[in-house]
Amino acid sequence: MKVLLLTVTAGHGHTQAAKAVMECLQKHNVECTLLDTLDYINPILGESVDKGYLYSTRFTPNVYGKLYNLVDNRDKSEGKFSLSHIMNKILSKKLITFLDDYKPDVVVCTHIFAAQIISYLQSKGTINTKSIGIVTDFTIHPFWEDTDLDYYVTANELLNHQASKKGINVDKILPIGIPIHPKFSKKVDKVKARQMLELEDKPTVLIMSGSMGYGNIETVITDMDSMDIDFQIVSACGNNKNLKKKIDGMITRKKVYNYGFTDKVDLMMDAADCIVTKPGGLTTSESLAKALPMIIINPIPGQEERNAEFLLNNGLALMVSETFPVDEAIYQLINSKWRRKHLVEMSKAIGRPNATQDLCNHILSLN
Repeated sequence: MKVLLLTVTAGHGHTQAAKAVMECLQKHNVECTLLDTLDYINPILGESVDKGYLYSTRFTPNVYGKLYNLVDNRDKSEGKFSLSHIMNKILSKKLITFLDDYKPDVVVCTHIFAAQIISYLQSKGTINTKSIGIVTDFTIHPFWEDTDLDYYVTANELLNHQASKKGINVDKILPIGIPIHPKFSKKVDKVKARQMLELEDKPTVLIMSGSMGYGNIETVITDMDSMDIDFQIVSACGNNKNLKKKIDGMITRKKVYNYGFTDKVDLMMDAADCIVTKPGGLTTSESLAKALPMIIINPIPGQEERNAEFLLNNGLALMVSETFPVDEAIYQLINSKWRRKHLVEMSKAIGRPNATQDLCNHILSLN
């Protein structure tokens, strides 16, 4: 069996999800290839999309959010003269050569651009393979309604109604959860996790800013440091080296353990009592899998605002705002045993720690 995983480097989550699925499939002796779709078709285009996404979400997030809403509320693309149709026709030409040579049995798309191209090729009868799209947030992104794949993986069955309103056949939906690394499905005892990370055995707050190091994290840490409650802070800055340097240089009363990009996030979650994080699809899924109470900060306008809505409306998180700063959120969480218990219970109900294995089992059943 051959599986082709198509991703697009715009943020970190799409590639993370694809790698998690590939690693799982390879353990079942499935031949896999991971391809950055736009980079393969045209490296300049791929780099432009990646840098454009990073720039717009970091420096002009409100503009990005307005464009997201505009696209999300548009009429569905119709006809062979639509921009989407024309772009897919142009971009698919080089990919056809790869598909003809590799001959995959299943194509898994973790980004809408890749899904659109595969859907276009299937509609033209150019390829004859099973197709799966993975929606990597707790909402149905714009343009998924323009595709017609065989299956759609979503974060939860509570999104079925939204998918149906967008014209996606509910019978095609696999609400098994966003694929995450299997290590997040396992739990290490809190005391042991702290020992493994060489932390003190005391209340611990994990703060994450995503792979891009997004948000004014220094201010958040300063607000937490001002609290009279005794706890330690574990910070993960992602790829943002400047942010790590700034936090390393901070003078704080509380002990701050500061990391850059790390592969120990699963252990940090086990060591923590709660997480302060932007609501990216993958980080959210990992936190839910660990049943770790969440405090949301700095959602990027667009899909992350919708993630935040899902989390808040389903009793899965607290959310910081101008009138409800992070110190008040932490205070309320620490001093409310029933609130912490409720967040853990809801996380266990909504989280999908075995999403990756469940998807791999489905793919194997297609053979």
